[in-house]
Amino acid sequence: MPFAVRPARADELAHAEELVARSINELTVRHGFGPIATSRAPHFQAFCLRDDPRGVWVAEDDGEIAGFALSWVCEHLWFLAELFVAPGRQGQGVGNALIERTLQHASDAGTTEKALITFAFNVVSQGLYVRHGMLPRVPIHLCSAERESLAGRALGPAPLRTTPIRAADADLQTLRRIDMAALGVSREQHHRYLLDAPGMEGVFFEDAGERIGYAYIASAGHVGPLAVMRSDAMPAAFTTALGMAAAGEGRQVSAFVPGPSDALPIAAGLGMRFTLPMVLMSQKDFGDWACYLPRNPGFM
Repeated sequence: MPFAVRPARADELAHAEELVARSINELTVRHGFGPIATSRAPHFQAFCLRDDPRGVWVAEDDGEIAGFALSWVCEHLWFLAELFVAPGRQGQGVGNALIERTLQHASDAGTTEKALITFAFNVVSQGLYVRHGMLPRVPIHLCSAERESLAGRALGPAPLRTTPIRAADADLQTLRRIDMAALGVSREQHHRYLLDAPGMEGVFFEDAGERIGYAYIASAGHVGPLAVMRSDAMPAAFTTALGMAAAGEGRQVSAFVPGPSDALPIAAGLGMRFTLPMVLMSQKDFGDWACYLPRNPGFM
């Protein structure tokens, strides 16, 4: 029986994320990185399905999920958050069928920019995306360190003053202004999602009384997204966020750091390991990746 591609249902997102974890681990083990993914509750996937169901698809074969794709839209930007095919089903047209549906999402939404983040060593997927007009643009590194190795250290420039982000109109307008400076696009719905997420702390960075950036720090020790209005503010913003993460209770501190960012030599100087190479692919250059640290490959 040939597979069929159809819109995803909320009750199958957890199963789809199990497939994503299996597919990632099959890939990373094959390339010598070992298993890195664990299946997690599909909170962001469920949010995206509620926000815009046009971007969430499954490939099904005889009652089993053979592939899953998730894309989201913010203003003129379409972003492919996940596209994974079940191990053993690669090379059967599943990935091509899924990307056609997600690109239709981009067309229906009237977007003018397309982007994604994928593994730098996944040349098969990169070939697929290049055929659809998205080229490798920016290297991104997952940097991590044991929290205890950072706790109590002078991490770099003097920390910036921080104030909590609230889901108030004034704060959302400030977030929009920062995102427009760093990315050229507003992400209000994603900020609302993060501000409601358990175990997440969002802060503004202030310099001379001006809000110049923001960051989210998870209780598990992960930093991101982080954005600043000027690239020269990145070192102080990054070390301030690292200090907050190191003061927490997570076992590790981690962040996804783009190659153009001044945060990268700071991470290296602190002994953070570069554990996973990623790459941003896009239809054309967009944003200032010296001013932005993604949360993860799916959220951006």
